[in-house]
Amino acid sequence: MPKPQETEIIKAIKKHFPEPKIELNYKNAYELLIVVLLSAQTTDKKVNEVSPILFSKYPTARALADAKLEDLYKIIKPLGFYRRKAMLIKKCAQAIVEKFSEKIPDEIEELIQLPGVGRKTASAVLVNAFNKPAIVVDTHIIRVASQRLKLSKSKKPEKIEEALANFFSKENWGFISNGLVLFGRYICTAKNPKCLQCALSHLCPYEHKTIE
Repeated sequence: MPKPQETEIIKAIKKHFPEPKIELNYKNAYELLIVVLLSAQTTDKKVNEVSPILFSKYPTARALADAKLEDLYKIIKPLGFYRRKAMLIKKCAQAIVEKFSEKIPDEIEELIQLPGVGRKTASAVLVNAFNKPAIVVDTHIIRVASQRLKLSKSKKPEKIEEALANFFSKENWGFISNGLVLFGRYICTAKNPKCLQCALSHLCPYEHKTIE
C-alpha cells in the first residue's frame, strides 16, 4: 500500500485532535522551555504537578539562574534524574541571562546554543511559544513517521525531520508536530495500536495493523 498523502494525514489527525496542543502547562516561552527540558524520561502529567511550584519560586530566567541547586532538588525530585535536571535548567537559565539578556530566543540556531537544548526542544518552543514553523521529532513521531506511515526510510531524528519538512507544507509543520505526538501517544501507540479507531487506518501501509 502506498503511503498516504499530506491532505489525508491532516484530515485524519484533525478527526482525532481538531486543535492539537502540547500537553505541558506553561504561561510563556521561558516556562515552556524549562518544562520541556524537565519532561525528559518522565510524563507531562508529573511535570505539570511540579512546574507551578517551580515557577512560583523562580518566575524568571534570572531567578532560576540564581537558584540554589539544593532548593531545585527538593522541588523537582518527583521527576527522577533530579540532580542532573536541576543542574541543566540552572545552566540553561544562566545562558539565557548571559547570552540573550534574559529573553528566550525565537530562532532555532540560537535556541540550540542553550545547555541541554537540542532540535526537538527548540522546535517545540518555536511551534508552541512563538507560533513559528518547525518540525518536532520525539519518540512518538519517530515511530509513526518511519515505522507506521513510511514517511521516512530512516529512524534517525534528523533524517525524519528532513523527510517531514519535505513532505508537509510549511504552514502545516506546527499542526503536524503537535498532532503526530498526540496521535502516537494515544492512537498509534507502540504496543497494541488502536487501528480500529484510527481515522487513517484504511490508508496506513503498516504491515502489522491490529484490525481484529
